[in-house]
Amino acid sequence: MTVLLVVAKAPVPGAVKTRLCPPASPVRAARIAAAALRDTVDAVAATPGVVPVLALAGRLADAEDGADLAAAVAGWPVLPQRGDGLADRLAQAHADVADAYPDRPVFQIGMDTPQLTPARLAAAVRRLALPGTDAVLGPAADGGWWALGLRDPRRAAALRDVPMSTVDTGRLTHAALVGAGLRVAALPTLRDVDDWADARAVARAAPGGRFAREVAALRPVLVPGGDR
Repeated sequence: MTVLLVVAKAPVPGAVKTRLCPPASPVRAARIAAAALRDTVDAVAATPGVVPVLALAGRLADAEDGADLAAAVAGWPVLPQRGDGLADRLAQAHADVADAYPDRPVFQIGMDTPQLTPARLAAAVRRLALPGTDAVLGPAADGGWWALGLRDPRRAAALRDVPMSTVDTGRLTHAALVGAGLRVAALPTLRDVDDWADARAVARAAPGGRFAREVAALRPVLVPGGDR
């Protein structure tokens, strides 16, 4: 059974989604982040045949809507993120899951794609299980990536030399995995949420979720040339 690993940061004002400010306040940005995480958790929980695990930076007790989030992941293993920098934290999270769940593949996502559905997640997990596939990588529209699946999660050590949060992160991640001898299959490209234009676009793609409702609750002052 595949481990479905959600790597997330506690939605604390001032610590998450700062690129949504403005038009959002730090508190509103944290609420939007909390809604994105909750939609993601709900999709994972409804995905059949997986073991959900949360790798968390920070404490839900300090987060916006923290009690609701804690209730949503009740019964999930929650692993504290560790390491220096995002690449190291991702590699460590995969290694921690490998220790806890020996010989199981891992499919990792974040909290920036609340448009994910159980059907899309299940299809991605099945893709990882196909013969001739060691890894799957889901490109993001901004040049990064939204998902990484590994038959052997310890091979995530290849991420440590990849610069994160750049327009080349997806390409360099693919190259690092191939350079490590892995056969990598591509997943569909998705848009993840970095700035306000992303938030509006993703909300339109998944209008029925908590994330879309939080985005709709904010009525920014429109400026010439701004997102409308």
